[in-house]
Amino acid sequence: MNVTAFKLEYEVCKNEECKMPVIIVAAGSSSRMNGMDKQLMKVAGIPVIARTLLAFERSGCISEIILVTREESVLDMQKIAEEYNITKLSDITVGGATRQESVMRGLERLAGGVDKVLVSDGARMLVSQKLISRCAAALNTHDGCLCAVKVNDTVKEVVCGRVSKTVDRTPLYLAQTPQGITVSLYKKAAGEHDISTFTDDASVLEAGGCDVAVVEGDIRNIKITTPDDIKLAELYLKED
Repeated sequence: MNVTAFKLEYEVCKNEECKMPVIIVAAGSSSRMNGMDKQLMKVAGIPVIARTLLAFERSGCISEIILVTREESVLDMQKIAEEYNITKLSDITVGGATRQESVMRGLERLAGGVDKVLVSDGARMLVSQKLISRCAAALNTHDGCLCAVKVNDTVKEVVCGRVSKTVDRTPLYLAQTPQGITVSLYKKAAGEHDISTFTDDASVLEAGGCDVAVVEGDIRNIKITTPDDIKLAELYLKED
């Protein structure tokens, strides 16, 4: 299949405040959602992916949105984008078998000369404007960046069902998205390493010896993975 077959014609934001594109990766299998596509599930009446798209639509740091999704979800994504007036959406393309393959599919849709881009999970629908701005600002001065929150719980290393040791949690952080990448460096590192098992985008730059900055994340910036996450997201929304 030609992955650009479903390209949509949306007007890309021309606002001078816009800084860089974002690739939103929403091509996962939703294996822990009892067979339902989590991107299409509604949280307080609005689909998960619609809330994510709206967050980047409203950001002055974002010039355009490229959405990477499952082949069977393309038409649903198009309808949602139209219903919620996502004007920055420039392309919907089909993802690959792994996250990094999906990211590469999104990078293929960037205009020539673009070398800085944010990448975010479609399932992180509570991403804040401050978080998007922090990541965009960090990427302007570093090879890559990610947002992360400190590990607050005691961490145990477990072997065969028994505690092997207690791990020092002081330097440990939990990675979130958005993450920022310099496209040329990312592609170079991807060509030199097997990135098929990498679970985030910063790891690719790390493998290439690049400078990856960390900015303060947000505990509310959860990734919708299980039905319980839907309930937690709705509680966070009620607090706003």
